Amino acid sequence: MSINVQRLEVGPGDDDHLEQAWQLKESIRESEGVLRQRKGFFRNAYRRSTVYLYVDRSTDRLIGFAAARRDGYILFLAVHSDYRGQRFGKRLVASVAEEHSSVTCHARTTNRSALQFYRSLGFDTKRRIDSYYEDGGDAYYLQLGEEDGIRDRLVNLLGR
Repeated sequence: MSINVQRLEVGPGDDDHLEQAWQLKESIRESEGVLRQRKGFFRNAYRRSTVYLYVDRSTDRLIGFAAARRDGYILFLAVHSDYRGQRFGKRLVASVAEEHSSVTCHARTTNRSALQFYRSLGFDTKRRIDSYYEDGGDAYYLQLGEEDGIRDRLVNLLGR
């Protein structure tokens, strides 16, 4: 499949691609049972974040996005199932890392694919938080650290 990929960045206060991001997140929630948030929460968090996106211009489809706070905390990371395995998730994390000395996030303790993904990038588990999610689910707090040259590690990872 040939795609025309465009990388975009949406600044805080901007709604560009908000509805597409919501629909992608919801499709993942329905199929995988993760990324459960209320639309109002998602909308507010999206608007307060810098959002990095990849769009397939040949189909005008959102490939994936990462919404990050000013401190490098990833609120949402999602990649459409049709585009997984093509390093878009890694590129999105790298986009966040380019702007921050440390990148952090939470992941459900039961979300094995997310944990495997983050650990493959070099994230370390800093702590477990019981009943972190609204539904009572537990989370790990993960960090791609300030030490060991985060940018260098991501450049090397993406270069593979």
